[in-house]
Amino acid sequence: MPIRSLLISDLRAPFDAPESEIIRIAKAKMKRARIRTAGLHFRLYKKSFDARRKNAILQVCSVVAESEEPIPLCADVAQREGIRAFSEATPTVERGTAPLGARPLVVGMGPAGLFAALLLAEEGYAPIIIDRGDDVERRAAAAARFRDTGVLDTESNIQFGAGGAGTFSDGKLVTRVNDPFCNYVLRRLVAFGAPPEVLTRAKPHVGTDVLRRVVDAMLCRIRELGGEVLYRTCLLDYTVQGNTVRAVTSRGELEAGALVLAIGHSARDTFEALLRHPLSLAPKPFSVGVRVEHLREDIDRALYGEQAGHPALGPAEYTLSDTTGKRGVYTFCMCPGGEVVTAASEQGGVVVNGMSYHARDGKNSNAAVAVSIDPAELGRDVRASIRFQRELERAAFAAGGGDFVAPCQTVGDFLEGKRGTAPSRVQPTYGGGRVRMTDLHTVLPDFVTDTLAAGLRSFDRKLSGYAAPDAVLTGVETRTSSPVRILRGESGVALGEDLIYPAGEGAGYAGGITSAALDGLRTALAIIARFAPLG
Repeated sequence: MPIRSLLISDLRAPFDAPESEIIRIAKAKMKRARIRTAGLHFRLYKKSFDARRKNAILQVCSVVAESEEPIPLCADVAQREGIRAFSEATPTVERGTAPLGARPLVVGMGPAGLFAALLLAEEGYAPIIIDRGDDVERRAAAAARFRDTGVLDTESNIQFGAGGAGTFSDGKLVTRVNDPFCNYVLRRLVAFGAPPEVLTRAKPHVGTDVLRRVVDAMLCRIRELGGEVLYRTCLLDYTVQGNTVRAVTSRGELEAGALVLAIGHSARDTFEALLRHPLSLAPKPFSVGVRVEHLREDIDRALYGEQAGHPALGPAEYTLSDTTGKRGVYTFCMCPGGEVVTAASEQGGVVVNGMSYHARDGKNSNAAVAVSIDPAELGRDVRASIRFQRELERAAFAAGGGDFVAPCQTVGDFLEGKRGTAPSRVQPTYGGGRVRMTDLHTVLPDFVTDTLAAGLRSFDRKLSGYAAPDAVLTGVETRTSSPVRILRGESGVALGEDLIYPAGEGAGYAGGITSAALDGLRTALAIIARFAPLG
């Protein structure tokens, strides 16, 4: 096949160099590889920063060169220069012929459910998509009310509702999944209103304010294409009858030709209901920990030195881990210029998470510091894993004194084994400051607090000031990922039950917005490859 597009990688320039300079460097590389650049169209593909030398921060980029005519290429020379043929992957839809007993039903409006329902709608399958929570506007109002007053709506909150848990996050689109459709997911998000820079940033983010509009636009498109969107509709149970599934919901029964379980990582009552069926559910590794907050300017300075605050760099981000101990400890969902949010979905339990808006201009930066939990430690039992999470959340609720006030402690007190120091430079952002200073060692088990302490000290050696005594820890972070996996075969169908398609983070097959969207997309492709649309 003729080559009409090339990817030129590892282009390095000062961090504030304009895009025109990056393209000039790309053209120079191509000339060294004896590739003509006349008539080619160039565009930035990806950009990241290399800040290992704070006095010489670089941007590291890749560029795509495109032509309407075939591009002659000497493969060996091009490879030495970091140049290769390139194409944007797009899903190939192959329709099956099996009769579909009824419209597909997608349970959950997180990234997996949204992308599954969107592709099904675009291909003429007119899906129904349901969620136990509200639309974006009502859900945002419920989350704000909970933050300010401690009045929790257990059906519509930061975990449940349109967009899933990711709607109230930094909207990070970073993924370690090596899937050719990653950029396709980003392009679709941009088409629905995400900022175009997510296509080029190596660590793209949308921001919770923008992501809400994207979710709304996707759901509107599903409706326009003949899909049906139902809020405040919780899956309670189901029965498989021949070629259909009878889904029992809080709004009555719904008939489905295929049932997509994109239920999210916090649908504990749904997991309990599924355990009564022939499905195979297994515990999987997960993590628990706390949120750490520093001043954004301190993190910026630690990573960027004298260049901290430069508009070309933006707020600094970090990813830290330590696997030298008995169990791993790592940072997760880092939110520059963000806040710690009230993320509970059950009465009597405190849960924290992190969020930032697109501007990332808040005073603090925060991240989860999480400790890995092996389900073997809990007896390799699904219920035991969920029970472990719930017990920590209830301990946090008690330590905060009730009313969803969160337990909080300075890093200095935590590491020195004392309590009582009030926040000073770094003020906790959870619930607008609805925290109680206490000892997190009374909330989390020793093996978690010991690992957290070792992790904080390790991270401080890697990022100066990370274990600053006036940084603050707020607990508990228990919803980093699902503790459960709903097992499925290569066709995407659940083991032990036909017509059921587990998908996304709640089913144990993703770990963030992009990977969940990818899994939802591939689940829809599996349904389409099996069934013909309804007449």
